Amino acid sequence: MKKKKREHLPIYGVGPIYGVSIILITVLGIVLSLNGMLNLGKVSFLKIPFVILGIVIALFGFWVWYSAAFRIDKYITRNKLCTDGIYAWVRNPCYSGIMLLCTGTLFMTNNLILLILPLIYWIFMTILMKNTEEKWLYELYGEEYKEYCRRVNRCIPFPRRRNK
Repeated sequence: MKKKKREHLPIYGVGPIYGVSIILITVLGIVLSLNGMLNLGKVSFLKIPFVILGIVIALFGFWVWYSAAFRIDKYITRNKLCTDGIYAWVRNPCYSGIMLLCTGTLFMTNNLILLILPLIYWIFMTILMKNTEEKWLYELYGEEYKEYCRRVNRCIPFPRRRNK
């Protein structure tokens, strides 16, 4: 049987799987921390700096997510690769924004043990993207997508690299 070629990506991709998973893990970590189960990781002199840093990271995460969430649908339905705006900074801004929001929230708990979770979120996102959406995008856009990947980070928002 011949494999049917996609006309365009699914609107939500694997986002709900990723987003719901890391939000639930974040909430579980916070609940455990607030209930005193992870007191070993609390460092009192870091409380204020961690809360401030957490707020900054969470606000940046919201901005990254918001900058992408309401514009990608039109690119997907028109079957165009989005490489401008926040997509010039990060290839997966909706997922990255959620990851940053969760990371900022974790910083606000002032618990060093919970700061292993953003590394897990990054690994999970990398594996998930490599095995799903990146394959789909390469199938749809070929060299155009490959070149985009060379210029733009997968997970961490960063200004576009210059072409050499």
